Amino acid sequence: MSNSFDIQQYQIKNEPYYQVQSNEVALYEAAYAARLPVMLKGPTGCGKSRFVEHMAWKLKRPLITVACNEDMTASDLVGRYLLDANGTRWLDGPLTLAARYGAICYLDEVVEARQDTTVVIHPLTDHRRTLPLDKKGELVTAHPDFQLVISYNPGYQSLLKDLKQSTKQRFVAFDFDYPTFDLETIILAKEAEIDAELAAKLVKIGVAARNLKGHGLDEGISTRLLVYAATLIKNGVAPTDACRMAMVRPITDDADIRQTLDHAIDAIFGQA
Repeated sequence: MSNSFDIQQYQIKNEPYYQVQSNEVALYEAAYAARLPVMLKGPTGCGKSRFVEHMAWKLKRPLITVACNEDMTASDLVGRYLLDANGTRWLDGPLTLAARYGAICYLDEVVEARQDTTVVIHPLTDHRRTLPLDKKGELVTAHPDFQLVISYNPGYQSLLKDLKQSTKQRFVAFDFDYPTFDLETIILAKEAEIDAELAAKLVKIGVAARNLKGHGLDEGISTRLLVYAATLIKNGVAPTDACRMAMVRPITDDADIRQTLDHAIDAIFGQA
């Protein structure tokens, strides 16, 4: 391992915009002060990742994010030997880098990873705070500033895609959800740099779609998609077209659901 590795490349330089909804910032700060591992649970696009970015910036800690997927192996997390011109060399994975250098490691949508992969985090989430590198024959003791954060969407959990209880009970947890109407209007106006009237109209459509969850929709329209629609409108796209393109077509192929949401868009913005 090279001693020249610069963990500061993972430092967040500028404050990520995050609108506080309750006491989640204070609670996270308390969890970090105790170096407790944290689990964030909530629907897609409701602000989980932005919250982690904001807290890493606020705490002045580097943030290493891993987008989990079903093909991710334990070696992808902890590291592996690579061949080069001089033979073999060890390359730390993102989890190992975070543990060595005191970063926050964020495993996004952790249930997408195989269960035999996620068990490697267990020794880092209890009193041991260690990471065994079996292939290298090394036991990494976590840096005092290291913290592990995971997130997932409970709406998608199933027998095949859920965390084991032995994993869940190693974390303190936060429930995230879409903001209230007024708060989401403020967030959208700020994030997309649009006026409050337009933001409120877009949020109304988002709320209408979320009310269909479980009645034909697996997931509602995320705050992220509202920002996409606002961005298209700012770039000259007609509001009704922007809403269909950014808020309806990505979430469903069901003709009846599309028609219901299209009618809601026309009612709020008027026929294009």
